[in-house]
Amino acid sequence: MSAVVTDQFRILNASNFVDSVLDTNNSYYVFLGLSNAKDPSVGFGRTSTWDTQNVGNGPNPVDNLQYMTHYRDTSLFGKRITGDNVRRVIRKVQWTSNTQYDMYRHDYSSTNESPNSKSARLYDSNYYVINKDFRVYICIDNGSSGSLVKGSRSKIEPTSTDLLPSEPSGDDYSWKYLFTVSPSDIVKFDSTEYIVLPNNWSTSTDPEISRVRDGATTSGQIKKVYIESAGTSEYSDGTYNILGDGTGATVQITTDAGKITKADVVDGGSDYTWGVVDLGVGNGAKLIPIIPPSKGHGYDIYTELGADRVLVYSRFDDSTKDFPIDTKFAQVGLIKNPQSQSSSVTYTGSTYSSLYAIKLTDSYSGTPVIGEKITQEQVGVGIAKGYVASYDSSTKVLKYYRDRSLYFNNQKDQIDYTGVSIGSTVTNFNSTSTIIFSSPSGQTATVSDGFSGSSFNGVDLGVTFTSGLASPEINKKTGDIIYIDNKPEVQRNIRQKEDIKIILEF
Repeated sequence: MSAVVTDQFRILNASNFVDSVLDTNNSYYVFLGLSNAKDPSVGFGRTSTWDTQNVGNGPNPVDNLQYMTHYRDTSLFGKRITGDNVRRVIRKVQWTSNTQYDMYRHDYSSTNESPNSKSARLYDSNYYVINKDFRVYICIDNGSSGSLVKGSRSKIEPTSTDLLPSEPSGDDYSWKYLFTVSPSDIVKFDSTEYIVLPNNWSTSTDPEISRVRDGATTSGQIKKVYIESAGTSEYSDGTYNILGDGTGATVQITTDAGKITKADVVDGGSDYTWGVVDLGVGNGAKLIPIIPPSKGHGYDIYTELGADRVLVYSRFDDSTKDFPIDTKFAQVGLIKNPQSQSSSVTYTGSTYSSLYAIKLTDSYSGTPVIGEKITQEQVGVGIAKGYVASYDSSTKVLKYYRDRSLYFNNQKDQIDYTGVSIGSTVTNFNSTSTIIFSSPSGQTATVSDGFSGSSFNGVDLGVTFTSGLASPEINKKTGDIIYIDNKPEVQRNIRQKEDIKIILEF
């Protein structure tokens, strides 16, 4: 038995995701992670060919429960996503002079492809455009018919913001204005690939949005009748009724030698989901009333434009100590509802650090290398281990993470080895034992065991220390990772900001 997951299901899922982000009961974060992706000696989840496996990308992420916990372990820091930073998006179709665009039709399929885009579905067709002023329009008519299947070429850029479809002088096209992308959305979300749609279309009080939305409340009102076949002869000029499951629609027919050459809607009527023009002759003409979206063009732009993609935006800079500027990252992810470190409640802060931290003594003058291993032998207890993720020489704060590669004998899997009792026991760093750095630095350091608090010399450290040690702000075993992307390794620095744009396709 054949089945299909419909376009409307995908659009619904995209809307549900946006609604979930906007729900204050949820906390979504963009996070960056994995500061030693290219170190082959580390093993699990890394590779020396990280940057070269896929052009412009890292290796393909692994999607299983084992790797989900690894992504949490190697995460560095995150930033919460708010309603200002999530939008539905659609393919960008930029209006270009002398181009043939498809017209909006409700019946594109594998047996009735869009003539210009050769697409089997409406949403893959080029039936809408954005102009140079960031105004978005639907093509109601492109001058096409059964005898001119591809229609005319669009020569006049649509610019009108009238509610009624406009027909630029000297052009066979009719365009329906929908909305203008706001300046703030252009700054955050504009790209060469996507048009960003405003949030909360159905409830927005923005005067321009409500004007378009509330001006399209007539359900099933026909705007266009397509002439598939002009018929053989004997048709006459006149106004004819459109039958079907709606009421009140009429169309003005123009003929030449008894063949239909033009069909102009006089009254669009209401409530049509299908229609037949009552020509009353039976000589082979085929007129197709084009059925608009429910309640008309502009009432629900997410359905009308096929908004089954969501763009999530986040910016990381040097504005907080949660985002160390000396680290590297090779993964970008989205996590939902991580819990606070100190309780089982959902973390709700605007940012978080998911790194462990050690406050070193003021006498330490070394320079740890990002990605190198640190250890601390604790007699009768075990060996604490970690990978350096950041070091701030002004505050003497070392940040690190730990994952399973520290406890596997060959860094890659669970093969048995001599010394496993100590080597694979997870031990926390303490405030009293010496910290040893592996190569290349090969240094030692001492914990500032008398330091407690969250600031140092007036600098907010972002986390709270007790006897020189601090834990991540989130419980790294919690939260649902819903997106992960491996990127070529990026070195952060004080002169750059990372603008992260994640496209989710449903």
